[in-house]
Amino acid sequence: MSKNIKKYLHREMDNKAGFDHSLKRTKIVATIGPSCDNYEAMVELVKSGANVFRLNFSHGTHEDKGRIIDIVKKINDTLPYNIAIIADLQGPKLRVGEIENNAMQVVPGEKLVFTNNKCIGTREKIYVSYPDLHKDVVPGNIILIDDGKLEVRVVRVLPDNDVEVEVVMGGVLSSKKGVNLPDTKISLPALTKKDLEDLNFIISRKVDWIALSFVRRVEDILQLKDILQKNNCKSKVIAKIEKPEALENIREIILESDGIMIARGDLGVELPVEKVPLIQKDIIRKCMHRAKPVIVATQMMESMMERIKPNRSEITDVANAVLEGADAVMLSGETAMGHHPTLVVQTMTKIIMEIEKTSYDYNREEILSPQPHSPSFLSDAICYSACKLAQDLRADALIGMTQSGYTGFMLSSYRPKSPLYVFSKEKSLINQLSLSWGTRGFFYDEEESLDAIFFDQINILRERGYLKLGDVVVNTGSTPVNQHLPTNVVKVTKVSENIEEDLQ
Repeated sequence: MSKNIKKYLHREMDNKAGFDHSLKRTKIVATIGPSCDNYEAMVELVKSGANVFRLNFSHGTHEDKGRIIDIVKKINDTLPYNIAIIADLQGPKLRVGEIENNAMQVVPGEKLVFTNNKCIGTREKIYVSYPDLHKDVVPGNIILIDDGKLEVRVVRVLPDNDVEVEVVMGGVLSSKKGVNLPDTKISLPALTKKDLEDLNFIISRKVDWIALSFVRRVEDILQLKDILQKNNCKSKVIAKIEKPEALENIREIILESDGIMIARGDLGVELPVEKVPLIQKDIIRKCMHRAKPVIVATQMMESMMERIKPNRSEITDVANAVLEGADAVMLSGETAMGHHPTLVVQTMTKIIMEIEKTSYDYNREEILSPQPHSPSFLSDAICYSACKLAQDLRADALIGMTQSGYTGFMLSSYRPKSPLYVFSKEKSLINQLSLSWGTRGFFYDEEESLDAIFFDQINILRERGYLKLGDVVVNTGSTPVNQHLPTNVVKVTKVSENIEEDLQ
């Protein structure tokens, strides 16, 4: 038994001081921006149910991001929460340049010229931040601007490497609006010069997750992981799915990534909008199957940027993501720029809690059962059996141990009905697990014996108020302890005053 179990209880506080994150299985990712980028506001978001903070590197300075990272560290050090940080790289986001008078009206049938030479946009020429536009497009390709509000079609590539286009759907063309090329396989690298500069900063600050934008193939993930490995960085990688090409390689991308974000904004622009719901459902299913956390993102509660209540369709959108089994749902502008950041998190929490309370059943055998071809089939089967056993016994806690994170993600992927608590001696994993469905992580680094570990884990949860006398607990672990083998043990315990003797 640990000689000083109190060292694992250093952040206790009355649960009434804030929302108990163990009550909510589906996690909330909140983007930090001007509306909530101070300590008081961020604490309110956490107490309202936010589990993960996203830092969007498309905006702001490294100084701004460093200050926010310090605030999250302070929250984690002083309050009983483990808040994760996602650093979201901008990626090769294409935009038009400055437009004369900041905007101009374009009409169907009008001819425009796109150039890769910087200039103030006029009816003569408009700058597009894509050096190889002329190489990658062909006549007939569609180009969308401002999230698809404007549509043009490529007419021809001019001798000076400019591109002539014809307006298909007109409107107001404003400065710095985004450009999407749904018909074109762009040749830009996944990591731009800006991304590499941001990545150096991110590595130095040891954030928990790094989101790679506009992933198209598995090599994009491998490139980022190679940089992290060379820098001995333990950050895990999220692949943002927002390009049609990614869907062609989705299996390999899921296998190589540590997590997935379904970025429905650009995905809904580059694909027919009617395809997005089933794509979302399919990616969630594949991620659960491979024990990879999956985030549903973009415009989930968009109307609450100004309003105090969401649209009914937004409520249903969040509810469906929960019912489909997403690990997390994400807020972007709603918290970063909206008028009611705390209220929107509270509202999303209420939706999640109601759906999880009344109707969630993820026991879909064809998705969740262990796969014989998996290299970790034996430990996968133990994790699966532990979840089934916990369900059959109506266990009050399912407890896992992990050194790489795999057991934690695997137990979570089976979507157990019992509360899931995961212990690890790897401090970097404790926050990372905050993204994973239903998981609450705890630091623990004793290795005396498996019985002593189980005893300590149960007592830590008792001291924190998660267990009481008479509760049934299902523990998973591995033996011999000092060899750190994959999970190979499952044990059932009834919490009693003589629990230490019972575990011998």
